[in-house]
Amino acid sequence: MRTVAVVTVLLACSACASVAAAPQALERMAAPSSTLTLAVPTTTRSAASGRASSTVAGEERSGRASATTGPTTSAPATTTSTATSTTTSTTASTTTSTTTSTTTPAPRPVTMAFTGDTLVHSPLWRGAQRLAAAEGREGYDFVPMLARLRPLLEPTDLAVCHLETPIAPLGEALSTAPRYGVPEEVADALAQAGYDRCSTASNHTLDRGTAGVARTVDVLESRGLGQSGMARSPEEIQPKVIDVAGIAVSHLSYTFSYNGLLPPSGEDWRSALIDPGRILGDAAAARAAGAEVVVVSLHWGAEKVHAPTQEQRSIADALTASGLVDLIVGHHAHVVQPIEQVNGRWVVYGLGNVLSNHPTGPSWPAASQDAMVVTVAMTVAADGTVTVERPVVHPTWVDREADWIVRPVLEELAQPDLPPADRARLEQSLGRTAAVVGAFIPAP
Repeated sequence: MRTVAVVTVLLACSACASVAAAPQALERMAAPSSTLTLAVPTTTRSAASGRASSTVAGEERSGRASATTGPTTSAPATTTSTATSTTTSTTASTTTSTTTSTTTPAPRPVTMAFTGDTLVHSPLWRGAQRLAAAEGREGYDFVPMLARLRPLLEPTDLAVCHLETPIAPLGEALSTAPRYGVPEEVADALAQAGYDRCSTASNHTLDRGTAGVARTVDVLESRGLGQSGMARSPEEIQPKVIDVAGIAVSHLSYTFSYNGLLPPSGEDWRSALIDPGRILGDAAAARAAGAEVVVVSLHWGAEKVHAPTQEQRSIADALTASGLVDLIVGHHAHVVQPIEQVNGRWVVYGLGNVLSNHPTGPSWPAASQDAMVVTVAMTVAADGTVTVERPVVHPTWVDREADWIVRPVLEELAQPDLPPADRARLEQSLGRTAAVVGAFIPAP
């Protein structure tokens, strides 16, 4: 697992209230021994958009298992040589030549992976309970459900999930829709699948009150997972800068609503609602603290609808036009939504349900079992210019009939001995996903 260095940002910026800079405890992320090779067209953001020098602290990295996709390769540095000559005359003529070399550092690469809603309904956690009991253990075992994602997540430098449901407070019962409180063991599955952190701001953030918020952050932290979107203190909701493979990254998380619930008076800091002004203020503060790359996770959109809403498009336009945000990833619709460039920045409108028990039928479409792992490669040049390559989609499908195993569609379809019934269902899932984001799915 990659280490993370975290700097909490408390800085003045034009779109947010003035506060003093206060660095916090640092987590660090180490680069793996390989990077994921992804496709091009690229998006480039110039350093002219206003980036301050990094304040991320020194690197203490703890091990993540080596990736298996091949050795890391970096573009060679550029060296220029300048020759000068001078002549001095007395009784003889002497010529001296001096060569000066200037080396331009190669662009620094980083790879990231993102998935959508992890939505733990009661049938799903009861299934996890049965899996644990079959192994002679108490509790819940979600690990087999997400295990097949690891080969897609592990090679990347930063893998980000979206945990939509809070974890039930200690000593309190579990609960399902409409107000969730899920077993803490889901965090074990996320960590073992290869995730490094999660976005946590959602319409269910306050389902179990502030105790649920605190418990969720505590549990993720105990499993070595970072998060953005929930807070145990006012300081914790502030944007943070984390070191990912030597690049200073800020990951921000916001939601459109709390389903009518409100945080206690004076505790709006428990999570973060979508407000373009607030988001840009946070992004500016992160830049001032040294962030070279800013990624924003948004819980937004209309449920069951593949097309982005006008509100989604308006928010995406405002954020990308600022030059402060490099990538937007979204969730909440529970179906896959398009990937588009807006003002030259990539926007992944909806990642789909990576894990859920939405029943297919009149209430939920079959597409609610479809999702995608989206991988993105970026480079940061010596002058601070960020280049974001074309996202790559790895379709997934939740097999509810096989204990909610999340199946990587392309990888499983490539198996020659795949049972015909499984092949048919995976091909149907692939067809649904390809209808929305087919241009981003690699050829078999």
